[in-house]
Amino acid sequence: MNYKEIIERIKPELEKAISFLEEDLRKIRTSRASPALVENVQVECFGQKFPLKKLALISIPQPRQILIQPWDSSYIEGIIKAIENSGLGISPVVEGNFIRLNLPPLTEEFRKTILKTISEKKEIAKKRIRYLRNDAWDEIQEKFKEGKIREDDKFRAKDELQKLVDEYNEKIEELVEAKEKEILEE
Repeated sequence: MNYKEIIERIKPELEKAISFLEEDLRKIRTSRASPALVENVQVECFGQKFPLKKLALISIPQPRQILIQPWDSSYIEGIIKAIENSGLGISPVVEGNFIRLNLPPLTEEFRKTILKTISEKKEIAKKRIRYLRNDAWDEIQEKFKEGKIREDDKFRAKDELQKLVDEYNEKIEELVEAKEKEILEE
């Protein structure tokens, strides 16, 4: 096994860290409506929990409004309860067989809370990247000690590994900056 194989093996895990961060950032509420805000809210129905997207059509009729159309009117009560308990701070309004969610403008205090949450999620993603880097580096050093990797390859590996980590940290920064900009511009 050469060092390139070790580095290649962590790439899917690095991608997972980025995907996880993207998903987390999509769920953070802004005053702009998005189905991602509610589609994975867990709704109690028939003694089981289902993501909202499996129980209803979710649409955006206006920039600050989400319209939920349950497949069956018996789901309405469970959907309302799930949204109220989701921590999104949105009050559902029932209109016949529809549930309407009006997103209020963000207060300055709520913006600060959101920015703090974004910062925490960024740190979690960066911590995961560091963990993967350290894990790969430990394996490379172990292979060097076993004589399976030459010394000059060990240093090449360190440089390539750091370059890869920097690339993924840059992706994290870009995702976070875009979300922060979205929050601050509203």
